[in-house]
Amino acid sequence: MKVHVVDGTFELFRAYFAMPSAQTGDGQEVGATRGLLRSLHSLIRNHGATHIAVAFDTVVESFRNRLFDGYKTGEGIEPELFSQFPLVEEAARALGIVVWSMIEFEADDALATAAVQFGKQRSVEQIVICSPDKDLAQCVNDKVVCWDRIRDRTLDTDGVREKFGVAPASIPDYLALVGDAADGIPGVPRWGAKSAATILARYNHLEDIPPDPADWNVKIRGAAALATILGEHEAEVELYRELATLRRDVPLAESLADLRWRGADKETLTGFCRQIGYERFVDEVERYAD
Repeated sequence: MKVHVVDGTFELFRAYFAMPSAQTGDGQEVGATRGLLRSLHSLIRNHGATHIAVAFDTVVESFRNRLFDGYKTGEGIEPELFSQFPLVEEAARALGIVVWSMIEFEADDALATAAVQFGKQRSVEQIVICSPDKDLAQCVNDKVVCWDRIRDRTLDTDGVREKFGVAPASIPDYLALVGDAADGIPGVPRWGAKSAATILARYNHLEDIPPDPADWNVKIRGAAALATILGEHEAEVELYRELATLRRDVPLAESLADLRWRGADKETLTGFCRQIGYERFVDEVERYAD
């Protein structure tokens, strides 16, 4: 079987910017919530997902904000989007899908943990992480892939190497060097994607890079300057790698059997759809639980 684990926060943002605005009678914006309902149902109806869970950032901040003041926060998120954070979790549950609500951790941590936890099951052929987030490329292995649903592109191990120039295990080191604007990780000055990929393709991890550029057995333009800068930012780059490394110890209570989609709860979904003024969706749902 395949297990689909979904980046619900990404799905929410995607729906907010892609779907038309819609409001309830009391002025609550719900366009993204409706879009997310359709998207999750499509995963089941059109792509045959049988075992599925979705992870959400219930709050934007996490333990990483305590490690680094510059890490991403909820500041600047449009109120019409932010107000739908609790709604989409309710929507997914009404659809009968397991929901992981993240507060101390992030949604990506839950997905990374699920990839390890359920990937150990012999009956699982593949874990499909439904997200284009580059952080999640570090989870890819022989049994785990990342699927960008927008572009219908799947990243396996070879795909990660082709896209980033490094192995999946080197992704946190790569992001520590080049930075990740989406997460507020600044990276190391003068280290770009090409230089980072070249050095990590050879040495894999930061601690394995020789401090003396004369010992580098790969050619990188400006190697001496890059080595000096890396040495000057040793503490920072270690912190950035820690920020970019996904946790695999999120306490997920559900078993593999719990992830099996048995249908939506008709009473709950009907009430929720009435709340968001989307009653017609009830008739579109493929199956309801007994």
